Amino acid sequence: MTTCTVAYPLPKVQIGATQVHACHFDDMTEAIVRTASLAEEPQYVVTPNVQHIALLAKDDYLRRVYSEAAFVLPDGVSLLLAARVLGQKIPERIAGVDMMQALCREAAREGLRIFLLGGRPGSAEKAAAKMRKEYPGLIVSGTCCPPLGFEKDQSQEDDIEARIKAARPHLLFVAFGAPKQEYWIYEHARQLGVPITMGVGGSFEMVSGMVARCPRWLQQIGFEWLYRLAREPRRLWKRYLICMIEFTQVVMRQRSNLQKVVQS
Repeated sequence: MTTCTVAYPLPKVQIGATQVHACHFDDMTEAIVRTASLAEEPQYVVTPNVQHIALLAKDDYLRRVYSEAAFVLPDGVSLLLAARVLGQKIPERIAGVDMMQALCREAAREGLRIFLLGGRPGSAEKAAAKMRKEYPGLIVSGTCCPPLGFEKDQSQEDDIEARIKAARPHLLFVAFGAPKQEYWIYEHARQLGVPITMGVGGSFEMVSGMVARCPRWLQQIGFEWLYRLAREPRRLWKRYLICMIEFTQVVMRQRSNLQKVVQS
């Protein structure tokens, strides 16, 4: 694969091993929708947060995936703070679940087809039903929730690809969790011919109501992670603690290197 180019360039800032788009939510929404509408060379969207930045520091393959992404959304207030520490600016957080819903809203207006892949059993169907009610005219051309370990069974992989190709979506949302969804998107999305593919993590569960999302005011002040931790402490505490430490080390190392360049 070659590094992609898009028709609507947006400003970026360097955080760790990737460049993150530094623009407003509406500008990003417009750029993605216009790219999907053109239906030219397939592109994909990644949504880095603290965990992703930490993984990128030690995962060569994930860095390759990120280097070829058309759109890199700052899905975390920590990235905004990191940019400030590094003397840069990201105007606002662009959460993956919010962007997915915005894209579905615009897809309904533009007559674009969407496909939901992954998530917990039943979550894609429930999310699709809810968004159809919220965005009249939304065309959901398909949903699919493959079983765990599907990627080890070529017949299941072939079936998924056949279903997506038959549905001919303009927007494909993949909810396998990170970094599995990013690997899958990199390895499959372009050959499927879908204009825009986006990794969305647990978005189907949140949109469908299967998992409660934290109050808006907590999101705005950057404490959505704390809400999730409080709900699932045993599963998340180690991930959040270790990733935050590694993320901080990445940012401070980058800041130190920048200072050395300035002083030299």
